[in-house]
Amino acid sequence: MIKLTFYGAVRTVTGSRHLLTCDNLNILLDCGLFQGHRKDTYDRNLNFEFDPGALSSVIISHAHMDHLGNLPNLVKQGYRKDVYSTSATVDLAAVMLTDSANIQESDIKYVNKIRSKHHEAALQPLYTMEDIPPTLKLFRGSAYDHSFKIDENITVSFRDAGHILGSAISIFNINDHGRNVSICYTGDLGRYNMPIIRDPTSVIDCDILIIESTYGDRLHSDINNVKDKLASVINETVSRGGKLIVPSFALERTQELVYYLHQLKLEHRIPDIPVFVDSPLAIDATDIFRIHPECYDDDVADFLLTDRDPFGFRGLHYISSVEESKSLNKIDTPIMIIAGSGMAESGRILHHLKNNIGNPKNTIMIVGWQAENTLGRKIKEKWSEVSIFGEKYKLRSQVEVFDEFSAHADRNDLIKWCLEGKSRWQKIFVVHGEESASLALAEAFNNAGLKDIIVPQYAQEYII
Repeated sequence: MIKLTFYGAVRTVTGSRHLLTCDNLNILLDCGLFQGHRKDTYDRNLNFEFDPGALSSVIISHAHMDHLGNLPNLVKQGYRKDVYSTSATVDLAAVMLTDSANIQESDIKYVNKIRSKHHEAALQPLYTMEDIPPTLKLFRGSAYDHSFKIDENITVSFRDAGHILGSAISIFNINDHGRNVSICYTGDLGRYNMPIIRDPTSVIDCDILIIESTYGDRLHSDINNVKDKLASVINETVSRGGKLIVPSFALERTQELVYYLHQLKLEHRIPDIPVFVDSPLAIDATDIFRIHPECYDDDVADFLLTDRDPFGFRGLHYISSVEESKSLNKIDTPIMIIAGSGMAESGRILHHLKNNIGNPKNTIMIVGWQAENTLGRKIKEKWSEVSIFGEKYKLRSQVEVFDEFSAHADRNDLIKWCLEGKSRWQKIFVVHGEESASLALAEAFNNAGLKDIIVPQYAQEYII
């Protein structure tokens, strides 16, 4: 018997966690962190709906925290088997999970200082640095388009999802007591014609589809216009004498931003202001990008022929130490600060926002998806007042939203990709999207002639 149970990222975006059961084998598809209200996320991330020690294997689609960020907690609670991903994801997981543990420890210390002022009980981090080495030991890397067995009846292969470096579509070929069933889990699908990473691979040979729907109800702005918009926002902010503060995912988004800024600098379209990437994680991730050129698309390959480093230029500074980060607050001339986290929920970006959010000369650039109830979402929606580290701050800075940068397929991309396998799909499960986006994509699939579309509820089980 084959069964699917959906424990995360159903009718919401974060915390991907889907359980594939084949007889007595329990295979977890992703183990992501849920992000949202701080008071809700801790319990939701801490507690699993299943026994971690009873899992047979874990498949990780890619290295974003909402897909692998809860692995150390899973291991802490008894998981000891293999974790499978692409080789690039193995490399990225080391820096992503180490950074996550550091952030959780440091943020908890800061938050507890605030809580003590209000006579509230101290909190504990979800996991610490001690939990990272046992987690990393379990990873097993595989190349794209190479099959491996996780059981005598189950073969898995990865195909390029085109979302971030190393992102994978997982294909499961299962012999269910003589019945052959193939299941495709997209993880997060990328867009077509985006910089750096190749386009998502088509899948036309699977029966069951589990597909993301992050942007299932909308279309992205044209990526070809992003350089013009970026130049305009930078020039306008500099003319006001302001700073540009950019909450950015350390993985992929930061590298894309640097790549475009490099081009604009070469074209003399933006002022020669200092650009600071204030993220040790982004530095480590960028180094991993440099050692995986096999993942690049043709445009970056061509760029490499003329400019050796797509991720470096004069005036770009990568900041590692806390002292250097704090010193940025003393600069009163125009600069750009790119810092994590991408949803402004943790990390150094919180300190930069705290120090700059009240100045109308400044611009906060939102360059990625913002989940419900995150600080980034509130800034994107231009709330008049937001909470940072438990204290209230007026939002007086300008806010500019760049949905052009999204690494997720939009509605038309998802429909296009899905229709390529139309003749084979027997059942389609729509996950990883806010409820409105998932339902809208399911309706769009139906209108496009696809059948048996399901938008699961939390913890719902389906027999395949």
